[in-house]
Amino acid sequence: MKIQFWGGVGTVTGSQHILKAEGKQLLLECGLFQGHRQEAEEINRHLPYDAKTINYCAVSHAHIDHIGNIPNLIKNGFRGQVLMTKPSVALSRVLLLDSAKIQEGDIKYLNKKRREKGEPPKEPIYTTADAEHSLTRLKGVGYAKANKLGPFTLYFHDAGHILGSALIDIEVAGKRILFTGDLGRKKLPIIRDPVQIREADILIMEATYGNRIHGDYEDVRNRLTEIINRIFQRKGRIIIPAFAVERAQEIVYNLKILRKENRIPDIPIFVDSPLASQITEVYRNSLAYLDQETSLLHDEHDGIFDFPGLRYIEDAYESKKLNSIDGPVIIISPSGMCEAGRVLHHLKHSVTDPKNLILIVSFQAEHTLGRRIIEKQPVIKILGEEFPLRAEVIAMDEFSAHADRNGLLEYVRNMNLARLQKVFLVHAEPPAAAAMIEPLKELGIPEIIIPTRSIEYEI
Repeated sequence: MKIQFWGGVGTVTGSQHILKAEGKQLLLECGLFQGHRQEAEEINRHLPYDAKTINYCAVSHAHIDHIGNIPNLIKNGFRGQVLMTKPSVALSRVLLLDSAKIQEGDIKYLNKKRREKGEPPKEPIYTTADAEHSLTRLKGVGYAKANKLGPFTLYFHDAGHILGSALIDIEVAGKRILFTGDLGRKKLPIIRDPVQIREADILIMEATYGNRIHGDYEDVRNRLTEIINRIFQRKGRIIIPAFAVERAQEIVYNLKILRKENRIPDIPIFVDSPLASQITEVYRNSLAYLDQETSLLHDEHDGIFDFPGLRYIEDAYESKKLNSIDGPVIIISPSGMCEAGRVLHHLKHSVTDPKNLILIVSFQAEHTLGRRIIEKQPVIKILGEEFPLRAEVIAMDEFSAHADRNGLLEYVRNMNLARLQKVFLVHAEPPAAAAMIEPLKELGIPEIIIPTRSIEYEI
């Protein structure tokens, strides 16, 4: 039995891992790589394996770096179903169509430039038609139920990361392999805590924050209150680049509570994203998967993700009008890493003014605009133009939906360490993965591996 890693190693994006047993291949995740445009296009367009040889596919959750290349997989000859939880199917229906739309728009712009240079046109990695076809292959499964795929038996358990996220527990050839996907944190709002799996021979674990400790989530609302009131006093704008899935809903949830408690002023708040609006509707329709505190809040008149003063913006013209608002405003807009979407226009109109604030509430991968903002580079490029970064920048990693170093180690510590023989550290930049080696060794685990892309490992 072997495992081969094709993405999500040495980086936090583009997850793809192939488990091989008894002549069959199970693909865990099929995500899009996100980074330098040309490099990402090359990696995503050309699958590093023959899709026709993949027998089964299972996905832990509906983030684009875990599901985004499924249409390309099917386009290239994969004939099976893609297993994921039922909420992940609902989210994927929205996200994959949006991904195709973005690619078609990008390629249209690129081909205009290529025509001007006398170069032949290119095709998108996949089209809307490809994405629509891929949706027919998604199979929603329930938590804690056995799913037989040839020699593999899969169980999905709540990972506590986003709506529908799952740990994938695999029984094969007398071994038990646990793939964490993205492991969530305990005691976060909206989402339930991760399910603790105790028995496994092999652990494939994410280590995104393997070298960092999150701030205490209990202090999130206090920090938000201080930030919002301070920027309100100086009549500034607060721009929050937020992922359309989970982070936008979490920000809105916390702002609703602060409004309810009269801790922040009556400042206009906009969620500027058709995608975030659609995702929020999926959350509204998935109350059975949310935690008890959130379900209780839904009993109120306005529901969980709505309150007076909050508007969801879908129309492009209305989005542009937000940049002419005079006075304090909060704009929540994808993408979370500032690489695409309407947030670019809001940043363009906000980063040069020191009275404004860019509030970063998620992990920023290398080579993204979000990373350059969080590093407070003096000049940043937005939509091909250079701007001096004069706005205040604050990062709140308290919002992270990933377990931090302590959370990862606690999860492993609560497993049967006498049985656990091998840990593969994935979904992490090199320093974060390396920081996990010694503490895992101290737990007595015989072998800890930071895998290399394309290398096959015996398990």
